[in-house]
Amino acid sequence: MRIWRKDVTKMTLIRVVSSVLLLVLMQSGALCARRFRGGRNPQPRRSPPPPTYRADRGDTTESFPLDFTAVEENMDNFMTQVKNLAQSLYPCSAQKLDYDMRLNFLENTSVTCNDGSPAGYVLPKESRGSRRWLIFLEGGWYCFNKENCDSRYETMRRLMSSSKWPQTKTGNPHWWNANMVFVPYCSSDVWSGATAKTDQSGYAFMGSLIIQEVVKDLLKKGLENAKVLLLAGSSAGGTGVLLNVDRVAEMLEGLGHTAIQVRGLSDSGWFLDNKQYHCTDCVDTASCAPTETIKRGIKYWGGMVPERCKQAHEGEEWNCFFGYRVFPSIKSPVFVVQWLFDEAQLTVDNIQLTGQPVQEGQWRYIQNLGTELRNTLKDVPAMFAPACLSHEVITRNYWIDVQVKGTSLPRALHCWDRSLNDNRNNKAPPKGCPVHLIDSCPWPHCNPTCPTIRDQFTGQEMNVIQFLMHMGFDVQKMAQQQGMDPSKLLGMLSSGS
Repeated sequence: MRIWRKDVTKMTLIRVVSSVLLLVLMQSGALCARRFRGGRNPQPRRSPPPPTYRADRGDTTESFPLDFTAVEENMDNFMTQVKNLAQSLYPCSAQKLDYDMRLNFLENTSVTCNDGSPAGYVLPKESRGSRRWLIFLEGGWYCFNKENCDSRYETMRRLMSSSKWPQTKTGNPHWWNANMVFVPYCSSDVWSGATAKTDQSGYAFMGSLIIQEVVKDLLKKGLENAKVLLLAGSSAGGTGVLLNVDRVAEMLEGLGHTAIQVRGLSDSGWFLDNKQYHCTDCVDTASCAPTETIKRGIKYWGGMVPERCKQAHEGEEWNCFFGYRVFPSIKSPVFVVQWLFDEAQLTVDNIQLTGQPVQEGQWRYIQNLGTELRNTLKDVPAMFAPACLSHEVITRNYWIDVQVKGTSLPRALHCWDRSLNDNRNNKAPPKGCPVHLIDSCPWPHCNPTCPTIRDQFTGQEMNVIQFLMHMGFDVQKMAQQQGMDPSKLLGMLSSGS
């Protein structure tokens, strides 16, 4: 995680806006006649840039103390990817537009950031007239008591205060004619709180109320004429989507806007309440067991959970912060994006990759994590789960390159949009257009389209075999477990099978 700086802020917002606008484009198929065919990215994979140690992680929403960092391409290359994909999907609507993004504070001034400063959202100065809207919730961990909230305020103030947010942002992306709203995270409550600042807590926790007030403000800016509202988010923002998508749908319905179709896109917010690899004192979010931090946090924040999940877990509402527990109660369509080997999950589970091969017990734990995540996702109708070691997908430059079973995430999102539209029109779902995509291979980075990995200390790029062996992968033992010859297993790994 990082402190807000002007240059970092600019890069972060451009990255998120670019990725999210591309998601909007994925959702706009009904407005252009051309169908998107084929699951693979038509652009050849580019060579990675020179090693940059960990500086390339500095402009992401979150980072973790792991030894392997995904190689990220520069922004110019990414903007070219956006343009190429836009033109390949919908050439009739892909266009190059200068745009200005302006910070808007909420009209309801009683809904604030942690420190009482006004909460807000960022959107283009001019509405594009589209009937498709996307509201993106930023991620950034959380704090769960006065002590670690005080520490967070000293080191990551921009995640708790709007006092130094820039008023405008300017960029030049290739984007489709759509309305995108970026909501900065300043409530530290996984977008769940509804509690004003008190002397006892020292902070306001109003994440859920911020979302509701953003939607109310946007109704006056054109959202009232929307056809589709996609609530999206990454990491804590992804969990925020699961907690709030039905509440947004119900609020709009209660205000008489029954024609707006509310959908969710949850990226890297599907955490497990599993037992840590080894237990430590609960000091901060990175050292505490996930269940313990949420149990403490929900009381401190006055956290709100979906009503149907609350009824299912009465007295233990903390369960609703974990994807597989809250998902069965969600009525709105939600697309789940989740790495099977999530860095954030490994961090809170106290698996620290310190540059040395992991111990056999750690290796088994990592493998079991992938198995457990896979099992919790099996009944999710629309999802994309690659067997990669990383955190966050749609905010990354490489998100259009990763594939599961030959299908890219943009393709899967396009299929999801088509299937929802066909379902509303009583049509059969499109053939050859998968929306339930999960890797079956059992190891981290066994998917050959996973983002490139570098050793943090040497800067050297590693192939799949080098990466797995660096993590303590025992070829002989694994081949024996799989009932095959070791040379055959190595061949499969080399080919990405």
